[in-house]
Amino acid sequence: MTSMCRVTLLIGFTVVAGSLSTPAFSQGSRSPRGSAAPTSRPAPPPTQPGSTAEAPPPGTAAPAPGSVPPSATSPPFETPAARDTAPRFGKDAPEGYRIGPEDILDIAVWKSAELTRTVAVRPDGKISLPLLNDIQAANMTPMQLRETLAHSYAEYVSSPEVSVIVREIHSAKVSVVGTVKTPGRYELKSRATVLEALALAGGLTDFAKRDRIVVFRPKGTGWSKLPFNYAKVLAEWDTRENFPLEPGDIIVVP
Repeated sequence: MTSMCRVTLLIGFTVVAGSLSTPAFSQGSRSPRGSAAPTSRPAPPPTQPGSTAEAPPPGTAAPAPGSVPPSATSPPFETPAARDTAPRFGKDAPEGYRIGPEDILDIAVWKSAELTRTVAVRPDGKISLPLLNDIQAANMTPMQLRETLAHSYAEYVSSPEVSVIVREIHSAKVSVVGTVKTPGRYELKSRATVLEALALAGGLTDFAKRDRIVVFRPKGTGWSKLPFNYAKVLAEWDTRENFPLEPGDIIVVP
């Protein structure tokens, strides 16, 4: 009887000791010794009310606080197709050569040989054409004159097709007077500067006052005075001083 009691007490003590030495794990309990405790991801910072910020796509870094996305500051990329759509002809195109007195023009009207003429621009800036009589042509581009003639001929011809061709240019003239080797009036076949006009006149003489050259330019009913310092241009090669000339300019070299 005494032996049976001892066995019973020993078994009970073993069961109780085993239950005390074996901890039970439940969700959210501490990890057993030797294993790393699972780390929880920190909650994102709260956004202010009305904020429309979006999370960056997976695999991309979030922008730094206070930075501006590149698309908000960089200008839009200009594609070749966008550049090709810029106007090159017509009234929206950049203006080019303007017709002047003494220029020779070929005026042609398609399928109307009697209206086709080669005319010279008179000193008053007008040309004479059949049916239209006097038409102002000076200070107009060939395209502008073409549109004017087409509108005027529409009263006599159904859907007129007009072309204006500048055959000869004689209106781009400048005068060089004073202490130059060959003073006179010169026709410019292309855009020219003051130095180029002086070269046409043979250059300056030994007695020329190189720092007192003046260019007189027609302006309305009067003239504007533009100084030109020949010595400064040669010494410093200041291209701003060597400005381009316009038809009718007079260069005076004292």
